[in-house]
Amino acid sequence: MLGLQALFFYIFAFIAVGSALGVVFSKNPVHSVLFLILTFVAAAGLFLLAGAEFLALILIVVYVGAVAILFLFVVMMLDLDFGRMKVRALEYAPIGAIIGVVLLAELIIAVTGSYYNPQPAVVTALPMPPLEAVSNIQALGGVLYTRYILFFQLAGLILFVAMIGAIVLTLRHKEGLKRQSIPQQVARTPATAIEVVKVESGKGI
Repeated sequence: MLGLQALFFYIFAFIAVGSALGVVFSKNPVHSVLFLILTFVAAAGLFLLAGAEFLALILIVVYVGAVAILFLFVVMMLDLDFGRMKVRALEYAPIGAIIGVVLLAELIIAVTGSYYNPQPAVVTALPMPPLEAVSNIQALGGVLYTRYILFFQLAGLILFVAMIGAIVLTLRHKEGLKRQSIPQQVARTPATAIEVVKVESGKGI
């Protein structure tokens, strides 16, 4: 049984790493979002192998079923000039390089463990009940929706505002298209709604 778990671990790990590289190096943004969905599915499999079924379900239901699909619809519906965006991407290369170096340093420190070795607290304020009595889903749900319910709702509100802001900043209306204005239609009167055209006899319209 242990060998089977190790086999599935390596399968999900290779899929997660490969799809994550596909997200970064894919030239088509739609393909990047599809690779991101595959990354979430592989990460959910890893969480399931680790016994964290709650996090696995959250990745599938929330990230794959909602967030990634929303990204896919936004990328497909917005008419963005990706060629011009790629040209301007070189302007932000130094900032991206700095962030990459910082993330690489954090990964090296976390893997080596020689500089960062935290000690677990002996006494915790909210000790977790034994797994025989309460599952990890019940324990996480009890903490998340009771003590941290305000932070949970604030995080959802911040994501919602960020989504609206991204759509407003990137949406561009095409010129020459007729659009419907409900207030303008409601405010119309017979004097503005009807136009009487006088046609000379024998010429027609």
